[in-house]
Amino acid sequence: MPRAQETAVYTHGHHESVLRSHTWRTAANSAAYLLGVLEPHMRILDIGCGPGTITADLAELVPDGRVTGVDRAAGVLEQARATADGRGLRNIDFAVADVHALDHPDDTFCVVHAHQVLQHVGDPVQALREMKRVTRPGGWIAVRDSDYAAMTWYPASPGMDDWLALYRRVARANGGEPDAGRRLKSWALRAGLTGITATSATWTFSTPEERAWWSGLWADRTLASEYARVAVGGGHATEEELRAVSEAWREWGRQEDAWFSVLHGEMLCRKEA
Repeated sequence: MPRAQETAVYTHGHHESVLRSHTWRTAANSAAYLLGVLEPHMRILDIGCGPGTITADLAELVPDGRVTGVDRAAGVLEQARATADGRGLRNIDFAVADVHALDHPDDTFCVVHAHQVLQHVGDPVQALREMKRVTRPGGWIAVRDSDYAAMTWYPASPGMDDWLALYRRVARANGGEPDAGRRLKSWALRAGLTGITATSATWTFSTPEERAWWSGLWADRTLASEYARVAVGGGHATEEELRAVSEAWREWGRQEDAWFSVLHGEMLCRKEA
């Protein structure tokens, strides 16, 4: 029987405006729910590692263990390797991989982690089955995904309402599920996972610096990233509509009372020993 393969298209791509966000991520701001179970000797698989900032943090937290970061995009792994080299980490390696069919034996890792991955894959249940397969008995499966429909902001902005509706259309047309955060527990149960602890956490952007950064990267992403190409090429929006959405982001960011919250679903599962 042939192994399952990825069928979805990664909505964001790896434009500079996307990596501007991804390189901001740390284990502290993006994987705090996992850190309490880590031990110095652990072997960790970090799926969808992107530019490797979370991966490098995890490697520092398991100095007697080892972390393997994997991603479907070979190009971004060069940046991940540079991140690790710049921090002098020697207990870390990187490889190209598809979460639906991981190139590792059963029961290999103490922790299998995926941040903002399941929302972009074609079969999240199969992905979780693979994550479980390569986790050692007694080990941990950890996933965290945002939930676009639950994102909220102030003040109201019709242009940002248009952004959210458009993003969700494009992500689903690409084969993903943008409202993944609320579905993690359901997917885990369907994948046969047990020992599930389901929680949530937020990123909040409110200070002048946070507003400028968050609004600027989304304004740029709307016009220049892979998402923009797919939105226009797929007939979901015109270039004029994208320019209007981009300007709505910049206008929101200029408001002194602006506030934005990103909800994430989180799930920590312990594999039966």
